[in-house]
Amino acid sequence: MLYVVDHPLIKHKLTIMRRIDTGPKEFRELLREITLLVAYEATRHIEVHEIEVETPLEKTKGYYINDKDIVIVPILRAGLGMVDSILELLPNASVGHIGIYRDPETLRAIDYYFKIPRLNDKSEIFVLDPMLATGVSAIDAVSKVKQVGAKRITFISLISSPEGVEALEEVHPDVDIYTASLDRQLSDHGYILPGLGDAGDRLFRTK
Repeated sequence: MLYVVDHPLIKHKLTIMRRIDTGPKEFRELLREITLLVAYEATRHIEVHEIEVETPLEKTKGYYINDKDIVIVPILRAGLGMVDSILELLPNASVGHIGIYRDPETLRAIDYYFKIPRLNDKSEIFVLDPMLATGVSAIDAVSKVKQVGAKRITFISLISSPEGVEALEEVHPDVDIYTASLDRQLSDHGYILPGLGDAGDRLFRTK
């Protein structure tokens, strides 16, 4: 299921990110801030456990999250810009990495790296990529984590296209998608419109 986190702060920060004259430092900071806001909603389903705590006045019932069961899996390279935000919320989470790039001619996913921590039956997986464009990389990444036993998977993006959402939902209907914006469409070259350009290039100033 698709969830668009429609919050005034996200709209404001995303507008600044879209601007062509926003530099890499500000772009990175905004990506981190928006990821934090989207992740707040995307983690609503995480299991909480009851615990007794003692306040300065009395004992009371409280709750805790076993964030050691959380595994964050960024799709390299742009997904790296989202990791620190989620680690602020879930500091004991593990981090895996998936290296995928999209062939500019065929738009097919090309894998070059895959390493994630050992999973268990309670593992909650969050796959990260700022752009859900064609859906090719997202589908490949989710397929890979499923192959090593992942059952509870959430995909978090910054901007998504209708085509990418449809493609991911068709192949992996059990995966929830959280995004800050559902944009208009894809270009002929597989870029999201209006989008914000290539997130990796803007993050790392490679163009």
